[in-house]
Amino acid sequence: MRCRHFLNPILSPLSFAKPPSRPLACRARAVSQPPAQRRAALAEPDVGISRFASSLPGFRGALKQRYSDFIVHEVARDGALVRLTSFDLPDEDVDADEEEADPDPDLPHSLESFRLLCGDADADALREFLSRVSEDDSTVSPIILSPDADKAHRSEVHDFFKRNFKFLATDTVEHSDGVQRCIRVRLKSGPRGRRNFREKARNRTGMGSSRHSGWRDDRPFDSRVSVIWPYHLGKYLRFHLYKENKDTQEALRVIGKMLGLQPRAFGFAGTKDKRAITTQQVTLFRVHASRLAALNSKLIGIKVGDFNYVKEGLVLGQLMGNRFTIILRSVVAEAEDVIKAAVDGLINSGFINYYGLQRFGNASVPNHLVGAALLRGEWRNACDDMNGVREHYKEHGDIDSAIRNFPRRLVAERAILQRLKKYPGNYLQALMAIPRPLRLMYVHSYQSYLWNHAASMRVGKYGFSGVIEGDLVYRKECPFGEGSVTGASNDDNTNTSEMDISTETLLEETIQSVKIADSEDLLKAVYTLEDVVLPLPGSETLFPGNEVSGIYHEIANKDGISLTESIHGVEEFSITSIKGGYRRVMQRPVDCDWDLMTYTDDKIQLVETDLDVLSKAKPSEANKLLSTGTSYEDSLKTSGATILAETKSIGCSDLLPELAVKLTFTLP
Repeated sequence: MRCRHFLNPILSPLSFAKPPSRPLACRARAVSQPPAQRRAALAEPDVGISRFASSLPGFRGALKQRYSDFIVHEVARDGALVRLTSFDLPDEDVDADEEEADPDPDLPHSLESFRLLCGDADADALREFLSRVSEDDSTVSPIILSPDADKAHRSEVHDFFKRNFKFLATDTVEHSDGVQRCIRVRLKSGPRGRRNFREKARNRTGMGSSRHSGWRDDRPFDSRVSVIWPYHLGKYLRFHLYKENKDTQEALRVIGKMLGLQPRAFGFAGTKDKRAITTQQVTLFRVHASRLAALNSKLIGIKVGDFNYVKEGLVLGQLMGNRFTIILRSVVAEAEDVIKAAVDGLINSGFINYYGLQRFGNASVPNHLVGAALLRGEWRNACDDMNGVREHYKEHGDIDSAIRNFPRRLVAERAILQRLKKYPGNYLQALMAIPRPLRLMYVHSYQSYLWNHAASMRVGKYGFSGVIEGDLVYRKECPFGEGSVTGASNDDNTNTSEMDISTETLLEETIQSVKIADSEDLLKAVYTLEDVVLPLPGSETLFPGNEVSGIYHEIANKDGISLTESIHGVEEFSITSIKGGYRRVMQRPVDCDWDLMTYTDDKIQLVETDLDVLSKAKPSEANKLLSTGTSYEDSLKTSGATILAETKSIGCSDLLPELAVKLTFTLP
């Protein structure tokens, strides 16, 4: 998430303020954090994060000490806040008036329209097929229409049946010669379509059968049309996914395994944080709500609810933003006024829109360094660098043992070893075995690394007074949010929990209509600092028309990388073949609120979750679900705990109670 650079997980200053001058030695205890593994933790300056958005003294606190201290609610496209509010199932019964409606009010007209679309032979074949159906022939076989090499025309035929013969299903089969293709038609399963059609066509007769030899019509029908689905329901089930301490793909993988579905079956607008409690919308094609609702008693740290049937599924980017509720614990500040000034500075001035540390991963070699190796064409080094593939292989002595013992969550690393087993020494082949979104992530990380350094130089050299000549700005006539993604793909919702990458970050990198601000723009004061963007380098991006441009090439050259030409022929590992994009230098939170709290027990939860609210509103329903599917953090909650939302001055001598700051805001 873009606000993660506010604080490091270990006590660190807010990014919009300078660190306090007072030492922290007066605190009674330090925040407990997991031990570092294999290397010192990546620090913000290592990835270009080195500036603050104001000169305020600021304060310090612990971010995500508990995952319940970081709550995210998706903001849907209509502006509604996505919350878990109900486990009730939607009404799937058809209205009485709808039940009596004629599904095919003008069959002769539909047949004549079909004749014009497909010709006499296919029209006669369809007429006979319908006649046999009307005679209650329980063994009626599908029919195959005439060969059709025109894919666009076949699509038109499929759509025709969807509009005019809703009780029929179609798919495409191929001839035994492997070249010709044809549309196959059958009656949908279920009593409704068969009954209503027979009532309309009982006395109709037709001509001979249309069966073509050589067609592979014995294979099962396409599962996308073979599912018995009520005609009056939207084809997609939309539900709210509530999860604790899991990233989106991990949660969907668990649900998918229970339902027998692949992760790519789910549609969602963006990936949410792992160490957090989040709620977001998800869609599934032709899955009944009852199947999902039945999982709630088995799911741990995951709940689904607020079911609804809709016509379209979700895709990446279809959200207005995210609403954050963040608790900063163990707050250290020189005075209450310092906290107020710092938060007011965040609200009024915003923050530098850095890519946070999660963008660069927590492996032994950071993602951007792997990306740099890929851009240089150093395939073996890139393979070795990914989470210690080389060390893991050496530890186990042979590749089979290494594969068996590699954690399954490390998707990229397992893919590399499995491909190297098949193609020893072919490291490029091994890299191509990694799911495409995951392997592109490494190059994106290097782009982000360059962007962070450029942002630090921009604000360090030119400050925050406004637009300066040579800045890149979005044109006023080009609304923000339109454009294409920089190589991000939704081909495969691959698990990236090890890197904790947020998909929203990728979607921000869009190709917009930008321009270089000139002297005339400055005179007219057309643009403000909030309009200033910096590029993620690519083949279609501009560089600033001032000294900031040089930092990109300077850092890339030091890393042995050219931003203008490729030294190898693998396009997806070449910046000159990636479109690139832009990202705003400054970001300001919307609808921001804050409060001071005191607490005496680290185990006390300081903000209510959706599940807490639902448990109060519908205790019997919620408790039944939680009895077998509770999260481990819920078991730590202290009943009857009192949260004091009062302001008070603090000093180093105040050991108990401890102070926390609650921040609530929305980011677009």
